[in-house]
Amino acid sequence: MSESGIVTRRDGELLFVGFDRPEKRNALTRTVLAALGRALDAIDGDPEVRAVVLYGEGPVFSAGVDFAMLQGDVAGTDRTPFRTMVGGMQAVLSRIERLEKPVVAALHRYVPGLALEVALACDLRIATQDCELGLPEVRLGLVPDVGGTTRLVRTVGYARAKELIMTGRMIGAAQALAIGLVHEVVPPGEHLEAAARVAREMAGNAPLAVGLAKRLVDLGSDADKHTFLEMELLVQSVLKRTDDAREGAEALAARRPPRFRGR
Repeated sequence: MSESGIVTRRDGELLFVGFDRPEKRNALTRTVLAALGRALDAIDGDPEVRAVVLYGEGPVFSAGVDFAMLQGDVAGTDRTPFRTMVGGMQAVLSRIERLEKPVVAALHRYVPGLALEVALACDLRIATQDCELGLPEVRLGLVPDVGGTTRLVRTVGYARAKELIMTGRMIGAAQALAIGLVHEVVPPGEHLEAAARVAREMAGNAPLAVGLAKRLVDLGSDADKHTFLEMELLVQSVLKRTDDAREGAEALAARRPPRFRGR
């Protein structure tokens, strides 16, 4: 187990970031999330890392929030204002979205509450067939407050989000795939391989274009149509001046694979 609860390893253009508290079923604390944020900060400007795979060591992706921390928060034993503590956690998940590199969540077995909120901040989610996902906070007298309500609505729509949040129900991977909560379902044990495959597919494209496409979709999703169209033009005007855009055109004309350099 790593001291911070996070372990990282490089494999070519991919960075694997794992929750590493298997003896605690990878329960999430503010310390763990802060370490996740630092891991993302470290590769933000690294052109050699073109995609991230987020996963959990041990038998489950994550059991969600660490209950010892939650009990302290509810009891008010920490004198730091609750909104400040949760705001810091929200900031880490927003950091995943702001990273101009694809982040793929490799989910297995159990993804409740805060664990699903983390996964929702990722760009793609791959789940094993035996995976269970949900936001059971109402069963504890609470609501999802680290982006769960916000991102779930944007992912599966208002009606499905209300159903999942207000029942606190955990659902299986097949249903999660049917409603668009996950992108792919694979046999148990194959989630990391599948996540790495799709991450490498994205990493093989022009990194500046991939990163700005991610930001364009995230920022434009709530914009009106005309604003979104203008945003497309602005992003494209930046990309057309890059070396990668010229390389892409030349490679297409020469019928050869492009060699993107991220500039």
